[in-house]
Amino acid sequence: VLAEKRNLGSKDGPPHLVAVVPLHGAAAACDAALRLLQSQDAATVRGEPGGAAGFALLCPRLKQRWRFVVAQAGDLHAVLDLAKVADSLLFLLDAAEGWDSVGERCLSCLFAQGLPSFALAVPGGTDLPPKKRIDTKKRLAKAIEKRFPEAKLFPLTTAQEASLLLRQLGAQRQRPLAFRARRAHLLAYAAHFVPSPESHLVGTLKVSGFVRGQTLSVNSLVHIVGHGDFQMSQVEAPPDPLALNPRVDKGRKRSQDMDVQDDSQNGTDEMEEDVKVLMKADASKQESLQSEVIPDPMEGEQTWPTDEELQEAEAALKANRKVVKVPKGTSKYQAAWIVDDEEDTEEDDDEEEEEDDDMDDMMEEAASQEEEGSEEEEELVEEECETVTVSECVRDEHYDEKMEEDEEQMLERYKQERMDEMFPDEVDTPRDVPARVRFQKYRGLKSFRTSPWDPKENLPRDYARIFQFQDFSRTRKHIFRQIEKEEPEGALVGWYVTLHICNVPVSVMESFRDGRPLVLFALLPHEQKMSVLNFLVRRHPSNNEPVKAKEELIFHCGFRRFRASPLFSQHTSADKHKLERFLRPDAALVVTVYAPITFPPASVLLFKQRSNGMHDLIATGSLLAVDPDRIVVKRLVLSGHPFKIFTKTAVVRYMFFNREDVMWFKPVELRTKWGRRGHIKEPLGTHGHMKCHFDGQLKSQDTVLLNLYKRVFPKWTYDPYVPEPVPWAREETVPLARDVELE
Repeated sequence: VLAEKRNLGSKDGPPHLVAVVPLHGAAAACDAALRLLQSQDAATVRGEPGGAAGFALLCPRLKQRWRFVVAQAGDLHAVLDLAKVADSLLFLLDAAEGWDSVGERCLSCLFAQGLPSFALAVPGGTDLPPKKRIDTKKRLAKAIEKRFPEAKLFPLTTAQEASLLLRQLGAQRQRPLAFRARRAHLLAYAAHFVPSPESHLVGTLKVSGFVRGQTLSVNSLVHIVGHGDFQMSQVEAPPDPLALNPRVDKGRKRSQDMDVQDDSQNGTDEMEEDVKVLMKADASKQESLQSEVIPDPMEGEQTWPTDEELQEAEAALKANRKVVKVPKGTSKYQAAWIVDDEEDTEEDDDEEEEEDDDMDDMMEEAASQEEEGSEEEEELVEEECETVTVSECVRDEHYDEKMEEDEEQMLERYKQERMDEMFPDEVDTPRDVPARVRFQKYRGLKSFRTSPWDPKENLPRDYARIFQFQDFSRTRKHIFRQIEKEEPEGALVGWYVTLHICNVPVSVMESFRDGRPLVLFALLPHEQKMSVLNFLVRRHPSNNEPVKAKEELIFHCGFRRFRASPLFSQHTSADKHKLERFLRPDAALVVTVYAPITFPPASVLLFKQRSNGMHDLIATGSLLAVDPDRIVVKRLVLSGHPFKIFTKTAVVRYMFFNREDVMWFKPVELRTKWGRRGHIKEPLGTHGHMKCHFDGQLKSQDTVLLNLYKRVFPKWTYDPYVPEPVPWAREETVPLARDVELE
């Protein structure tokens, strides 16, 4: 541990990477703080290649080197990406208010993702009177006590205070982040894109940076955060641009001018010098980019039948033979296609009983089509009217129409969430469709907790595309044990290397040119393959809007981010877990999606995109497991009302509306809201009335319930592309930090 701490920032280790995050809108104070950090005695300042926000600070006297990278608090992706790889975070607070609303949101996301070592600096404040300055400092210290307990505030107004802050950053204990400690990672210092001969949109990306975390192997895959997984062709060792003493580097020809600010090609001049090729990819050992299994529809597990099975099949064929009247000269093959009228009607009935998908979704689509039809009729009526010149107030009318539509949709969601809380899982029995057809995919259970359910039963086609572990926890322990014990060949921690990454789209280079951080993570074995991931999350207190299951959400899981439409289910120790239709604010839920395999521990953040492009944090948690066999069961509750009540029997109506449905659901156990249990004895009449027997006399205000269950699976909606969010807007009236309610 001591050697690792001493290695950080020294000549043998990577530079101490500090992400500067201003938590308040005072940009002038941030610029002044950076200038103070640069004004150190006997220190060399290097600018970032390509003019990016940040600088490198080399202090031969202290035998330390730092790299400072600035991220604005409103830029969500930049802040989270830098926090994934930064050794320390430097939060800049306002002397009077601490942080504003945008800074508060930024801190919530950083704490949920995992906070590395940090320091709190307060630039400015010299314009206040001395007495008021002391009161402001006391208020600020009290405000940060809840969010940062036992944290020390560092004033940043003079060069001496900046020197103390640097010593604190270099000497403080490093807080490890589990998901990055076991994976090699780096933050790009320079990059160069070489288009391929076939297309200028795809090519080889040469990324230079310092290796961190673990040894980097050229045969492993790398994940470029926000862009996907790629293979490497080779790893080179160019000269270190941030060397403390360039003369120590023996065997390397370097020019005397080491100023990176003159580099107009994002550091490509360094790459063009004499470089040493450390290793090249071995095709026999290189990890594959295959993420899905390609299923063969003709492949089935079928063994050759035995003699007994052949005899049984022949006997069954003879028993099923029937005599059909056919014209003379008809062959047996032609006769097999002639169907009786009775069989034709039976097939028609079977076709009517088929259900393609959940009827709830069909009813919602039908309702939406009716709404669209009514809107089209209104538009036709408007087109028939005359066109007249009106004033500019029409814009306000369009605004009201748009706002009314959004508010109606939100009101409908609130109503659905409220109804689900008051009457959980209850549905109305349809009058136009028989219940035995409408709920043909559902089944009854004697006990939700103890009744068996085969996890391999009726799996969807998407399960043929994913990978599954025989024992996920054992595989995870084996991989982590290999990382601790074995020393793989590759670039060691602290080396400045250039990675040649193959088949990278040109959009990655364009993003780097725009000043966005380029972060790379080496993948562990199997982490490029798709499977079913389960996350344990809890609703964030800052969000209270209803979030329905199967809505598209944005996931930040460890070093990945992607979009998917998840399922919500209860977190229990049983083998079956009930589906939740909404994200509950008062309980921890499990979120299930198709996504690439990630070995825990890994944090997860769930965002929801607004119509204006901003991302709202709705839930935080961690990766629970990779388990496709986790059974998520959807429950439906049919309700009926007692019509006539006797000692232990009752006549129940309004649960079904025909005699056949009563006979179909007769084996399923009944229960009541007041705790009685019973079963259906017989139907009465033809309109769905039924005689039921219970373990006690019912009350007149009681309700009879029948539970039905069906296993549900997530939809394959995984999308690795997440658009850049619109920066958070700062509120006009900024609350004082001491008045902010902190969780």
